Parts: sequence; structure tokens; C-alpha cells
Amino acid sequence: MSKYYVFDTNVLLYDPNSIFNFAGENIFIVIPITVVEEIDRFKKELSDRGRNAREFSRNIEKLRNSGDIIEGVKLDNGCVVSIKMPRKNIDAFCDYCFMGDEGDNRILATALCLKEEIGNNTRIIFLTKDINLRIKAASLGLESRDYEQRDIKSFDEHYKGWREVSVDDSIIDKIYKEHKLSINELDIEEPVSNEFYLINSKANPSKSALACYNNTMEMVELIHPKFKDESFWGISPRNKEQIFAMQLLLNDKIKLVALVGKAGTGKTLLALASGLNQVIDENIYSKLVVSRPIFPMGKDLGFLPGDVEAKLGPWMGPIFDNLDFLVQSGSQDYDFKFLMDKKLVELEPLTYIRGRSISNQYLIVDEAQNLTPHEIKTIITRAGENTKIVLTGDPYQIDTPYLDAGTNGLIYVVEKFKENDIFGTVTLTKGERSQLAELASNIL
Repeated sequence: MSKYYVFDTNVLLYDPNSIFNFAGENIFIVIPITVVEEIDRFKKELSDRGRNAREFSRNIEKLRNSGDIIEGVKLDNGCVVSIKMPRKNIDAFCDYCFMGDEGDNRILATALCLKEEIGNNTRIIFLTKDINLRIKAASLGLESRDYEQRDIKSFDEHYKGWREVSVDDSIIDKIYKEHKLSINELDIEEPVSNEFYLINSKANPSKSALACYNNTMEMVELIHPKFKDESFWGISPRNKEQIFAMQLLLNDKIKLVALVGKAGTGKTLLALASGLNQVIDENIYSKLVVSRPIFPMGKDLGFLPGDVEAKLGPWMGPIFDNLDFLVQSGSQDYDFKFLMDKKLVELEPLTYIRGRSISNQYLIVDEAQNLTPHEIKTIITRAGENTKIVLTGDPYQIDTPYLDAGTNGLIYVVEKFKENDIFGTVTLTKGERSQLAELASNIL
């Protein structure tokens, strides 16, 4: 059966190459003319959305030059791309079914007209990232879906970086004695590089061990006591998840770390403490750079006065709070102003990162769940020699449109990098900020 995919504008603004992600002789990509008109409104924006609009326009121009875009241009992968002109009575349809002749309504009406023209022997699938538009489509009898780039899993299914394993007492005794085990002795299916294990005794629930998988040696290694007992800038791990996180953060052989978890689990604080330790105490990196996407919670206050540092102040408030706490908690004779003046710590916006080459730095990107897969790629490809990147975020606190807990850039990185030796991730679930914060995170 032939399939016709009708695209909404927000899908193309999210992924301008989405029209090439389908393949097959019976696949037809349909772009309503209203979508082309809406894309034109965004192409002058100096933002990622504007860049995507311009890239999509270039893609369509190449197809137009290679064939009749109205009748359809066949791609190398077998599918056909065309621009759809609606029937003349579409205005009356929009006025009758919906409240006004808006762009969304015209796009939806175009999909419905296509269904009536082609008949019932084909599937018409309307792709949009707008939930309400999917509801409208369903009410009209249209099949509608959210577009998920490269079939990213939902957040609940994503790789969490650690798991529990039940074994006999003798296995736990052996790993404490020899500090390592062959992966075969744990009988673990599909072990992943730098994956952590909570090894529990079947007979005695209080008897356990924390270990990490070394893919190169194919061994499970006992976690060193220093990650459990030592403090770094006044911070020491409070639970097993934070112990796992500290091992990743303090291992300079692991160049990319993703800390995923709800508010209050210590993601940012652990990342900052580890960064300060490796920049100032260990001298592994030249400086600690902290950045985060600029997205307001609620209504924006408008333009902020002052230079770059002054403008960044309100956005970087959580970072300032954590750094002040670490400086006061640590035993070093430093204050926050000294670290900033000596360029040991820098706060930078992500806006101007494209084109840079970041070498010998410890880079923390906070609130990474608000980034698209393309933006995440742009950041990671900036890494030069001896640079470590730490991504932190909560996939359930997303402030940007068209992203959700399963399609944001943070989860995208976790799924794509999990098989690599230079990557590690931990999903933190236990809140340590306060009893109130933990209760609010769980029940609200």
C-alpha cells in the first residue's frame, strides 16, 4: 500500500532534512504550499530555526531544478517529493470546520483534500509536532503522528547508564578480593562500555558491591573507594548514583559525560565540583567553562541592560549559586571573584559557539534538555584536544517548543554515544537538595 506523508511546518523547522529520511518505491512526501509560505517567514531569523528554514528552502530549490516539483520529484531512495496545491474551495472548508483561515487549518485541510482525491486504497499520514493539530486531524479521520528524528526512544526507555545484578555471595567476595571480574561471571546481556552495576547478593540483600564495566579488558572493575569517601571542594557523593557520576566526571579518559535526572539530584553541583578539582587542583584542564541555553521560564522580561556578563547574570543565577556554595565549602583560599578574574572559570552563552574550537577545557552545558539534536552536535563538534564536555539536564523540564522527553538533544546523545569507550552516562533518581525539594519533584 502506498503511503503519503503530509508535512507540517514545525517538522521542517525542527529537521530540514526530514523529507530525505523516508525511503521506498511507494512512499510519497507531500508539502502543502502553505508550509512553503510559512517557511519563508522564518528564513531571515538569526537563529537555529532560521538556519533550518534556509536549509529547507535550498533543499526544495535543488529538487525543483531536477524535475517537476508539483507532479513530484523522485529521490535516489525511491520516494517522491511534491508540493501540493489545495482545491479552490479550501477557504469555505476552513471557515466551516475551524475558527478562521489560519495556516495550520489550511495545511490540515490540504491533507484532508488529498485523502479525498486519492481514495481509501492508500494511507495518508499527517506529520506534525503540534499536539492540538494532531487532535484536529484525528477528529477529521486523518492518521497523524509526531515526527521523531531517527526513531529516538522515549525517555522511559532510554539507556540509564547503570543496572542492578543479583549474584551468589561468592561472586561478591571475589570482586572485593581481586577488585575485578570477567564480565562472563555476572551473566550480563549486552554489556555497555562504562556501564555501572549494583551487584547484590541473592542470599543477603545488605551485601553488595559497586562496579563498572571496562570494555577494552572485558572486565567488571570494583569502584575505587576514593569515589565513595573523598570530598572534592567540600562535596562527596551521597548515594550510589552520585558515586557513579563522580567516577565518570573525574576520569579524564572519558571525554563526554551525560548526567540525566530530575531537579535536586545534584547533577550541576557534582559537575562543577569535579570541574574545579581538575582545573585548579589537578591542572588537567586550563579552565572551567559553564554554559546553558537561554530560555525563560514563563513570560520573558525583554532586553537586559549591560555588557555580556551583565546580560548573562539572570540566566546564570543557578550556576552562581552552586559556585558560591562550592567556594565556601572548599578548603582552598579562593573566592568566586578571584576565579573569574584569573579566567579559571568562565560563563559563556551558547549563542556564539558555532565556529569555535575549544581545547584543553572542562566544558559544562547545563539544561541540555532544551537543545535540539542539531544544536548538541554543534556543541560537541567544537571540542578540541584535551577537552571534556559534561551535559546535564532533566528531560521532564523542557522549555522549548517541539521538543519532548524523548526527542531532546540530551537523550539523543545518550542513545547515540552509549557504545563508545570515551562516553559515560548516569541517570540520577534520588533527590539530595532537601526533603521539600525531593517531595515536590515526586508528587507535583
